[in-house]
Amino acid sequence: MSAAKKSVPEIAEDDFLFLPLGGSDEIGMNLNLYHYGGKWLMVDLGISFGDDTMPGIDILLPDPEFIEQRRHDLVGLVVTHGHEDHIGAIPYLWPKLRCPIYATPFTATLVRRKLADEGILEQVELIEIDLSANFVIGPFEIELITLTHSIPEPNALVIRCGGGTVLHSGDWKFDPEPVIGEASDIGALRAVGDEGVLAMIGDSTNVLDPGRSGSEASLTDSLAELFRKHGTHRIAITCFASNVGRLKTISEAAEAAGRHVALVGRSLWKMYEAALQNGYLRDIPEFVSEKDAGFIPRDKLVLICTGSQGEPRAALARIADNAHPEITLERGDVVIFSSREIPGNEAAIGRIQSKLVARGIEVVTEREHHVHVSGHPAREELVEMYQFIRPRIAVPVHGSPRHLEAHARLARECQVPEAIVPGNGSLIRLKEGAAEIVGWVPTGAFTMDGGRLRPIESSVLGDRKKMLFNGAVSATVLLNGKDQLHGDPVLTFNGIADEGEIDALSESAKDLIWEAVGALGKKARANDDEVGEAVRRAVRRVVRSEYGKRPVTTVHVLRI
Repeated sequence: MSAAKKSVPEIAEDDFLFLPLGGSDEIGMNLNLYHYGGKWLMVDLGISFGDDTMPGIDILLPDPEFIEQRRHDLVGLVVTHGHEDHIGAIPYLWPKLRCPIYATPFTATLVRRKLADEGILEQVELIEIDLSANFVIGPFEIELITLTHSIPEPNALVIRCGGGTVLHSGDWKFDPEPVIGEASDIGALRAVGDEGVLAMIGDSTNVLDPGRSGSEASLTDSLAELFRKHGTHRIAITCFASNVGRLKTISEAAEAAGRHVALVGRSLWKMYEAALQNGYLRDIPEFVSEKDAGFIPRDKLVLICTGSQGEPRAALARIADNAHPEITLERGDVVIFSSREIPGNEAAIGRIQSKLVARGIEVVTEREHHVHVSGHPAREELVEMYQFIRPRIAVPVHGSPRHLEAHARLARECQVPEAIVPGNGSLIRLKEGAAEIVGWVPTGAFTMDGGRLRPIESSVLGDRKKMLFNGAVSATVLLNGKDQLHGDPVLTFNGIADEGEIDALSESAKDLIWEAVGALGKKARANDDEVGEAVRRAVRRVVRSEYGKRPVTTVHVLRI
């Protein structure tokens, strides 16, 4: 972010403002803030996931520093639903915020378990609210409107205050036949639109997709047909563990094809238990454990596995490597990818699929068969939502800049007078006829690294990335009482040269180190830092000349 964008304007008590600190430059890592009456309301606090450019980084979390500094004015966190990109950061960042959390029963169950895993559940005021509830938090009156998505209890938030009314959509779609929960409450949406809506803050994930996202119920017959087609082989299917509706769809399709269903992966079992606790999935046969799956004939079983995004520690990755302790696949078996590829995960997913194909296992994706429907609205559904709500201002969120720009264009086509494209850190004034970005606040991201919250710009992570791409060198030099080298330096090269090349590289580096240290003046040779820097430059010069690399170089200067 440029210096100009870091200016935080003076905020008046009755300014009605929207501020995304995450989720408006990417899909995921959602953290949204509303301001009115001198108070702040937070909506969602989620994570996103690292990719191949981020070695050792599994998750990313939004930097909450702006609101952390104002936490005495933070009246609460309202969670729209239980997906990781909306709740995953709560157990790690709540200690910086220490505000009440509001969630419906299923989502509260998921949040409660996360807080318990971090040992902070007893510290948190977690307030369970009913579906379609109305409640007040500080100067904000909140109404929940039931929508459909790929997880139970997704909610749009109607946020009313003295500055106007906002509809914050959360993640949603219009599914006329949801397999879990109620259909979208169209009557409530129409009523809010008739009341008058100042702004809609809306999901942009599928704005580039024409038509409608499709109903989850449409998958049952399609999956049953695919299961029957592979009648003599073992079938594995991978999807997001949080897609509770998909678990039911797969179960019903498997039952129609005469197969039992096993869950393979801890996160699937945790989600199943949370669903049962809240009254979901009780109308399907119980799932088989992965330990018991081996006792069921191969042609009578469907395995639901974690790992749809190529996660290296998930069940499917271990199965692909033939390294899972309980589950094996053989030539002729099939693996179905019943999910979309999250941008950035294509390479990891491709590696898993290639391993499976190399072993003679058939891979089926949505390109080959109808095995997935999205939980987000395509363009036709977005148009319908705008017809219901008729906001004066549209603010697209939950997307990359490309998604947000396309969503803003669509809103204008739907006759929305004003459309503001946000970015993380954009402070947006919600005022009819004067909606605009009035300033920018600093933003960033953290990751969990070795149990610690670490800024993504940390030198530790930077060095790790450099080592991945450029290798590392360790050099130890010994100086005598005259501040001269006492024998050859000791060098260790990692990730730079093959074993047969190390000796020649080491000799070249030693020669240059002797030359570099010898060229230092007497005063410089008495200074460990200056000797170390001379050695470091010499080593990097040799490696760059021979291999075109700039390795992370560590120098130890010892004296006798």
